[in-house]
Amino acid sequence: MSDTSKALYETLQQGLADIDARGLRRRRRTIDSACSAHMTVDGRAMIGFASNDYLGLAAHEALREALAEGASLYGAGSGGSHLLGGHSRAHAQLEDDLAAFSGGFVDNPRALYFSTGYMANLAVLSTLAGRGTMVFSDALNHASLIDGVRLSRAQVQIYPHADMEALDAMLDASQADATTKLIVTDTVFSMDGDIAPLQSLVELAEKYGAWLVVDDAHGFGVLGPQGRGALAQFALRSPHLVYVGTLGKAAGVSGAFVAASETVIEWLIQRARPYIFTTASPPAVAHAVSASIGLIGSEDGDARRKHLASLIETTRGMLKRTRWLPVESKTAVQPLVIGGNDETLALAAALDKRGLWVPAIRPPTVPAGTSRLRISLSAAHGDDDLARLDEALGTLSKETT
Repeated sequence: MSDTSKALYETLQQGLADIDARGLRRRRRTIDSACSAHMTVDGRAMIGFASNDYLGLAAHEALREALAEGASLYGAGSGGSHLLGGHSRAHAQLEDDLAAFSGGFVDNPRALYFSTGYMANLAVLSTLAGRGTMVFSDALNHASLIDGVRLSRAQVQIYPHADMEALDAMLDASQADATTKLIVTDTVFSMDGDIAPLQSLVELAEKYGAWLVVDDAHGFGVLGPQGRGALAQFALRSPHLVYVGTLGKAAGVSGAFVAASETVIEWLIQRARPYIFTTASPPAVAHAVSASIGLIGSEDGDARRKHLASLIETTRGMLKRTRWLPVESKTAVQPLVIGGNDETLALAAALDKRGLWVPAIRPPTVPAGTSRLRISLSAAHGDDDLARLDEALGTLSKETT
């Protein structure tokens, strides 16, 4: 290796050493079984509290069968982008299903299917916003929303998390044209589990003539009647709304979608580069997602949400009994703030030895000094699973006092 090549690698090695010194190295785990509450991880039987499979549908037999049926009907791949031969009947049917299921917040809704939630957020924000646009973004928004705003090249103002008075003042003071303002927020914030003040956000969007883009990645399938999402939970309707839902979490499959008015969706089809210039996802996946939508809205889906709600209440009580700081959350995301990186990693490792997979979340994902365990609950969990976690946290809490 030449001296020039060595210099290139030394820069990266020094960067990795710095990551290690700060306790921020991320490591992958290898799962040898289907995603579920009970799985085999790196060859060991574990109870998993790491996935976002909130309804426990990822391993559901009906979805396995639908995926196989989709592959039989449409093959393994789409063969092209949606605009160049890759848009199958399965994609078209799924978009109709999604519009009917989650589009009740707007008249004549349409939906557009994307391969990932990250891609959907990049598409929406880089297409609705641009030079001359002012974007108002919650301080705790997901990285995909932040990157979508950056890609748009719009001006951005960050408002304090869920602070509607601050946002109102920012909107009022903005010199942007009335038609070039855009508010963007998560519904359920992925690291805290709290829910955005959606009613107030809709009111501000209408007051100032702004688009309101909501990312319901952690709410779709779980919140609202029949799991129709956060907007349905609060019975919100507005032509200013653009809704992004994720299909790899509660839906148990893969992909994401944007639901909005027909005009917005047609604009995305014509102008959204992350949609236009990528190969469409396999039609078999879309076929399986359509089956998932049916499950989410069924009586079985209602039963799963009821069970999940019970698990959430049990976990909230459990976390309050430890020496650490639980975050006030009534969703399936139950964080326990530990503080320092080293202590958080040590606690996660101690749980791992007891057969409990609870991931440690550290900066830059969360602010410095707020490293935490992120407990993700699933309807696939049972009371015995929570009892094991409760016992382990109780023991470890006493040991570290």
